[in-house]
Formats: sequence, structure tokens, C-alpha cells
Amino acid sequence: MITVQRAYKYRFYPTPEQAEQLARTFGCARYVYNHFLKVRTDAWYETQKRVGYNDTAKQLTALKKQPETLWLQEVSNVCLQQSLRNLDTAFKNFFQGRAKYPTFKKKHARQSVRYTTSGFSYRDGQIKLAKHKEPLTIRWSRRFTGTPSSVTVSKDSAERYHVSLLVEEDVAALPFSKQETGIDLGLTHAVITSGGKKVNSHHYFKQSEKTLARAQRHLSRKQKGSANRAKAKLKVARIHARIADQRLDFAHKLTTQLIHENQVVAAESLQVKNLLKNRSLAKAISNVGWHQITTMLAYKAQWYGRSFVQIDKFYPSSKRCHACGHLADAMPLSVRQWDCP
Repeated sequence: MITVQRAYKYRFYPTPEQAEQLARTFGCARYVYNHFLKVRTDAWYETQKRVGYNDTAKQLTALKKQPETLWLQEVSNVCLQQSLRNLDTAFKNFFQGRAKYPTFKKKHARQSVRYTTSGFSYRDGQIKLAKHKEPLTIRWSRRFTGTPSSVTVSKDSAERYHVSLLVEEDVAALPFSKQETGIDLGLTHAVITSGGKKVNSHHYFKQSEKTLARAQRHLSRKQKGSANRAKAKLKVARIHARIADQRLDFAHKLTTQLIHENQVVAAESLQVKNLLKNRSLAKAISNVGWHQITTMLAYKAQWYGRSFVQIDKFYPSSKRCHACGHLADAMPLSVRQWDCP
């Protein structure tokens, strides 16, 4: 048994009162994030002083008492504190070279807030958030064990509400398997295994491209700020959401099958960010979701006692003979098969 942290995501349907309170919470959390992002940026450029999480937490207490920002007290303080923690994490990722400089959050993008144990209650299969009178109406599609340690509530561009529960669970390792496989990630075929099995790539974006283009044309003709433009924008967002859901479902099913069937899964390391600079292949690469597949293989292998190995990106696997190790001088992309001399 392995103890792991797992997130369970469910869709829920808020009442009008809950939707209003969540909108207020999203706005306050976004305001706090953007306000202290400006504070930390100005402090560095003006006095070369670094403002940390503890400093911003103290300033938040004073900010909530100012007459022009008293409305910050209408939402749970837990969400505002977590917004400061998210900002601090964004700066740490920037200083350690894992991400770009933090940017301001937008009102019309995906919104999310996080509640820790003091900001929600979980009893009898119901979750009640702070400042809410009624529990959330959640569509429980999967079961989980344990008690949630944090709850993240989000609203996407398609105006769908989701709640993610973080729980600690004991996961049983899968029975030992004698099978091992190496996978090659491609475009025509999403995965080709070393055993010769080919998994076709599902072109979800291409299937909905005409519908999406028509919806985007209708959106471009609407007057800015009108109700019809809001409806057209929502229609475009829902098409994008369906494509993303299809791609996510395919990746989950494929990676779960590979992990269950093989004790060791090996894959190549790809610089997807650099490959997307190719204008001819960027759309096809984004549709397959190579990074999504390798990320899922990594954490699912850890859960179930499997091994996931990524080969170094400079290893010349295509130019090397699998039998004798001979290395070819050049190997253009047009060459799919070659004879070892």
C-alpha cells in the first residue's frame, strides 16, 4: 500500500445565492492577488526591497480595515490568505527558473479559490463552504476514502462550476507484470509501442474546427458589451471545453491502460515548448497532448508501483541500430525505415 495525495474533481450546481457569493469571493481573491503583485513589483523597482508572504499577510489585515476596501470582509479570509500563498508560490517559481514573471489575473478567465480545513466542513457526504448557508449540490461521480484536507472551487470560461477535493488515500500496488514497453509519441499515431501496437491519434480539434470557426465568426460580428456577444462568447467557450474534455478523457484511458499492462514504461523526453514553434505542426502537436500523456504516466506509475523512464532528449534513438548499435550519420524526418549497413 502506498499513501498518496489524490485530487477528486466533481461538477456542482450552485443556487443563485451561492453563485452570487462565489462571484464575490472570486473577485476579492483576484483583487488581493493583483493588488499585492503590484505592491511587490513596485517595492522592488523603487527600493530594491523584496516583500514576502508574511509582509503581505500583515498588509492584508490593514487593507481590509480601509474604508474603500471594507467589502473584502464579506468573503472568507481563508480564500484571501490562500491567494497570497499562490502569489508567493508564483514568485518562487519565477526566481527558481520554472516559470515566467507573475501576471495579473483577469476577470473573464478561469476563476478559482481554495479553502483549507478552517474554511469548509465535510459531514455526511456534504460540503459546506464558509459564508455559505447551504451545502453545495455536487454530482458525486466517483467515491473516495478519507477526509478532504482542502477544497478548490473553480468556474471555467464555459460557466461550469467544479470542486476539487484533496485527500490522502492508500493505493494498492498492481500485481507484478513481466511486460515492459517503450513508447514513441507521434502525430498520426498518438503512441507506437515497442511491441508494434499503434494507437491512433483522435483529432478532436479538427472534428470541431468548422463548428468553432462558425461560432467565432458569429462572435466577431457582435457589438462589444452587448448581451448577444456574451451569448456568442459562451458558445465558443463551450466548444473549447468539449475539445479539452475529449482530449483529457483519451489521455486518461491511454495512460491507465499502459500502466496496468506494463511493469516498466519508457518514453522519449520531448521539448514540447520548442516543438510548438514549428508553425506547420503546432496545431497537430497541441491536439495530441504529449506533455499531458507523459505527466499522467509519471504520477500513475508512482501510484501503482510501476516504473516510468524518460530517455534523454539528446539520445539518438532514431539513428541508432537496435541490434548492433551502429549510429547513422544523418536521419531526416522523411526517413521512416532504414537498413543498417
